[in-house]
Amino acid sequence: MLHSDICIVGAGPGGAACALKLSYAGIPCILLDKAEFPRDKICGDAVSGKVTTLLNRLDPEILKRFNTAAPSVGVWGIRFLAPNGRVIDVPFNTATGDSDGAPPGYVCRRLDFDRFLTDEIARRPNIDFWPSSEATAYNRTDDGWEVVVNQGERRISCRLLIIADGAHSSFSRKTAGLEKDPRHHAAALRAYYKGVTGFSNDQFIELHFIREITPGYFWIFPLPDGHANVGIGMRSDILKQKKINLNRVLDDLIAHHPLIRDRFAAAERTGPVTGYGLPLGSKERSISGDGFMLVGDAGHLIDPLTGEGIGNAFYSGFIAADQAVNCLQANDFSAEAMKAYDVRVARVLGSEMKLSRKLQEVMRYPAIVNLMGYVISGNRKMLKSLSDMYTDFNLRERLLTPFFWFKMLFARKNGPKSP
Repeated sequence: MLHSDICIVGAGPGGAACALKLSYAGIPCILLDKAEFPRDKICGDAVSGKVTTLLNRLDPEILKRFNTAAPSVGVWGIRFLAPNGRVIDVPFNTATGDSDGAPPGYVCRRLDFDRFLTDEIARRPNIDFWPSSEATAYNRTDDGWEVVVNQGERRISCRLLIIADGAHSSFSRKTAGLEKDPRHHAAALRAYYKGVTGFSNDQFIELHFIREITPGYFWIFPLPDGHANVGIGMRSDILKQKKINLNRVLDDLIAHHPLIRDRFAAAERTGPVTGYGLPLGSKERSISGDGFMLVGDAGHLIDPLTGEGIGNAFYSGFIAADQAVNCLQANDFSAEAMKAYDVRVARVLGSEMKLSRKLQEVMRYPAIVNLMGYVISGNRKMLKSLSDMYTDFNLRERLLTPFFWFKMLFARKNGPKSP
């Protein structure tokens, strides 16, 4: 039996972020994961500005090492395609990058990103990292938790348990009671391709809102060396209701869609099509309890509209680390004390995910999406507003007000057009 005040289960972005934040606060922890690293993880591979901002706050040297060590493509904007084929390029506000001119976000294979994070963990002597170590049972004790590792091969006694082991977390489901809800869950497919053409000059990530799969979308994210992360995602209850086969739709779009097929004419798929589930953060849930907190996908914190998981996992990992510090100082790990974690996650991420849920509902109607595309296209004021919305939540809220769209429609008809 090994004792640690804090045990983190899962060394993906959420668990790694929590361990690093604790380490810089001078608090040791045990971090374990069932995988041997480096390992791949099914993902869209988008690393948002949330991640780079938090890394820079923790230690600017970490972000510098990421910029030099992790193979990635800088993201300077998003290309949206409406169901009627209208193309809208929305550059990010350049002020969202760091002072050295680094981009606001990146696309980086999870194999490379998670390897980078575990390399950073190896730099920290107060993080005891256990790869190839699966938590196979959890037992409540008088002063915390006992974690059984690899069917009893090892055991850990801890006062605080931080669960960050992903969307299929058994602890999240069996102990914390977070059951799958198809209305707040999405299914997605991902494949890697080489030789896809037609990217913007600035390598924008692409979201294609196609009539057959609204309110889901088809994506193409550029990767280094001419590769791309290509995928499709849709809410699980709508998938079932419409009886859609995502594999068939993905193949059909790449082979036949008039705006997509030519770009894949000479492309080669470099691996299998893989599927995964996304527990969405569009439903209020309790993500803590006596002596534990749920982080990232294990806490169902994926953005309902964009499917972003890495940024929210990072944020919740940092918040969990702050809460752990408070608990250690107060010597209080009760469920009541842990509620502060839920409150802060709701304040930082909850409002954003509620808005994403509302926008997701709007995106169910292709005609509305087409009208939005018409208003945005060629409208300098609208493009500027959308660029600012990347960092300004209050601006994003205006997307749901009819007056905002009326004002932008008037500006489009009467104002100067984009070149």
